Amino acid sequence: MMKPKILISLIFMIVIIFSYGIIVGHYQIFPFEILSDFNQIIQNKNTQSESRPQIYQDPSQINDLITIYSEDDIKIKKRLLNNYIWSNNDPPFNKMPDDYSINIQDNIFSDIDSLLQINSYTVEMTYGMNSISYLFLPKISNNDLIIYHQGHTSNSLRGYDSHSFEQDKEIIKNFLDNNYSVLIFSMPGKGMNNEPVVDIPKFGKVTLNSHDHFKLIESETLKPIKFFIEPVIITLNHIEKNHNFESFNMIGLSGGGWNTVIVSALDDRIQKSYSVAGSFPIWMRSSPSDFGDYEQTIPEFYKIANYEELYIMSAYGQDRELILFYNEFDPCCFSGELYKKFPFKNIIQEKLQSLEKGEFDVIIDSDQNEHIISDSTFEMINKLLLN
Repeated sequence: MMKPKILISLIFMIVIIFSYGIIVGHYQIFPFEILSDFNQIIQNKNTQSESRPQIYQDPSQINDLITIYSEDDIKIKKRLLNNYIWSNNDPPFNKMPDDYSINIQDNIFSDIDSLLQINSYTVEMTYGMNSISYLFLPKISNNDLIIYHQGHTSNSLRGYDSHSFEQDKEIIKNFLDNNYSVLIFSMPGKGMNNEPVVDIPKFGKVTLNSHDHFKLIESETLKPIKFFIEPVIITLNHIEKNHNFESFNMIGLSGGGWNTVIVSALDDRIQKSYSVAGSFPIWMRSSPSDFGDYEQTIPEFYKIANYEELYIMSAYGQDRELILFYNEFDPCCFSGELYKKFPFKNIIQEKLQSLEKGEFDVIIDSDQNEHIISDSTFEMINKLLLN
């Protein structure tokens, strides 16, 4: 029989452990982040292994999905996409930001030795939706601009200010240290961007704090997909006019990787594009996590140019390239593990070879099990930018 002192000690330890568990969950202190990440990985792996239906598309038939045979076909698709996004109005390739500030002060980045100054840009859009971006200029410049798109990422639980670009401070610093200028964006409603409240007929007042809410305001004269694309194009217009950069390149993670593909498909000014864990062709999206948000699956948009065609458009052109990076065991979406089962790289490469302009590749970050741009992927991107 257990001695009373041992029994009391055991009960006391159980009470302490239980109480600390409640505190961890409520205040999200150590080891909340580790437990949450582990739980997310387990849940996603279970979902993928238990509920992923069979993919019926034969990769050898991907060619049949691609209707690009010449440069004229790319021009036609680009014109049709522009007409759809901006409802047959002029695309914003000549529009300027509504507001900008030169040499702003942001104490979060004041300790980066290679930083010369920060400029801020604001683009105002329909329904009061806005986009705020920062341009980081280095003390020593190589005259190349990196457009970095954060996507949906918010690291406020990890101790960062969710209403800033602090979470990507190390990425910004890395590029500045290598003499690149960095223009950084967040998705609509993320980071410093607002979440307007709109009054929608038949629905009442709705806060646009989810991309799925954009379905409620879509109409013949408004295509909300433009909220994702306009800010980059308009801000780039101002930068092109007021700076002397020799090249524009774009990198994005997750939704930012998706944005990288779409913007570079429409804007030939972007030379090198690197999308990390950003998209799959529609036929590969066999689980809910891979299917994507509103902007990833708009039928009218992707009937004009599907993902395979958008990859070609993003890569096509003199000295242009698109590389898709996938994390092999990504717990979120678009895993390299799935890509390996249904590779499409060769078909896109062959199509570009027939067009005689542009480079495309797919790179798997082996054994990577986080939804991030890993150090190894980042190092590879740094090398690719130098080529």
